[in-house]
Amino acid sequence: MANKHEIHLKEELLKKLEIFQWLGNETPCFSLNGNKVRIISEPGTFYATLLKKAGEARHRITLASLYLGTGNLETELVRSLEKFLIRNSDSDCRVRILLDATRGSRGVNNSRTMLLPLVQSQDDRCSVHFYHTPALRGFLKSVLPERWNEIIGLQHMKIYIFDDTLLISGANLNHDYFTNRQDRYLVVEDCPKLADFYDKLVETVSQFSFQLNGRNQLQLDRNCQHHPYEKSSLEFTKDAKNKVEALLDDQHQKNPLTPLQDSKDTWIFPFIQMGQLGICKDSIYTQKIFQTVPPNAELSLASGYFNLTHDYMNSILNMSQPNVHILMAHPTANGFLSAKGFAGGIPSAYTHLASQFYQQVVDRAHTSRIRLWEYQRSFWTFHAKGLWISSTGADPRPFFTLIGSPNFGYRSVYRDLETQLAIVTANDALREQLHQERRGLFQSADPVTSSTFQHPDRSVPLWVRFVIKVFRHFF
Repeated sequence: MANKHEIHLKEELLKKLEIFQWLGNETPCFSLNGNKVRIISEPGTFYATLLKKAGEARHRITLASLYLGTGNLETELVRSLEKFLIRNSDSDCRVRILLDATRGSRGVNNSRTMLLPLVQSQDDRCSVHFYHTPALRGFLKSVLPERWNEIIGLQHMKIYIFDDTLLISGANLNHDYFTNRQDRYLVVEDCPKLADFYDKLVETVSQFSFQLNGRNQLQLDRNCQHHPYEKSSLEFTKDAKNKVEALLDDQHQKNPLTPLQDSKDTWIFPFIQMGQLGICKDSIYTQKIFQTVPPNAELSLASGYFNLTHDYMNSILNMSQPNVHILMAHPTANGFLSAKGFAGGIPSAYTHLASQFYQQVVDRAHTSRIRLWEYQRSFWTFHAKGLWISSTGADPRPFFTLIGSPNFGYRSVYRDLETQLAIVTANDALREQLHQERRGLFQSADPVTSSTFQHPDRSVPLWVRFVIKVFRHFF
């Protein structure tokens, strides 16, 4: 039986959670017991979980990612999807996959060629779709080569569904993300309503995307009335926006606000951002969170590609009250390190952006409230994103987190399709998992100081400084 002190702490926690009550008025709410939520800390475990869940699935597997790699690990993952369909051949089981058209078509061997045998052998129960941004069209589409065409806009959601289990992450389906590229990963077990919601979201986006056929051709889905780049972008955008908003409205009615004082101890709110389609819910909600977290709290934010939008920077610098810790990649942990050509300057570009932000922190005398950290781990790259909110009091365990695909930068807000979960919890075990996750990431980080950007190794080439001024909104 709980003592008076434990009851008091519980009451204090519920008061803190009430600051997120407004979320239920804006987006669907899924309540559950926090013991159904599990945090994964390592990419190897992420990959093993994908294979394990595929091996256990009985009626559906839905995967949404930027792309699928072409190595041995990815081949084994595709094989697990085929085994799932063969194993359950006497049922209505199916596989649904959504990737990006430009990234998934890069090179001779690509996501399409990896999945083609599966489509050819299981075309009646396996659908593979590729989203194409309406912003890449006309002269721009004709002149931009591979890789460069990906800066215009992408399908960037990372959703992995196995029956009624949802795995959300920022990680793609690629060898590096399965081995030594640090991200975040969260599994929600046995939550059919949440899994159904995201399955319907992937299905909805697929309805205005291209479908891969058995001849390795991309043809418009039969539900898509407007071509993304050959006809009016306004008509395509309007139709796509209407489809997604209809889904969100329907799900909000079916899963309305659940009072934080109900019998459950954890509440999940999906955030959706599709800036090029005019859907900006994630950025609106995230900005409000920055501005409404109380001063007696600690907000920790992570981004693999640190390029905060002006609105986000303004909210953190001038309109927020809590202590803020921002975790970003050290140049040696940037995924573009040692890349050829223009891409090789990207780590320096992010160094320049971080330096500019740090200078604003110094100019506003916020160095005691806002601290920057750089993740650095030998032979590893950093791709984690999201945030944690906890109290500055005796209990440091987070009671709120955002986890998913957005990096809080211009691409996430204005160019790509993104989603993340806002999780509010009073569950002790889940809060401890979040605490250990956050601590584990920051343990591999060093604090940014006034001397960090003065080191000779951190010198930013003049051409990078110029390019950033012109192309900042593409990062």
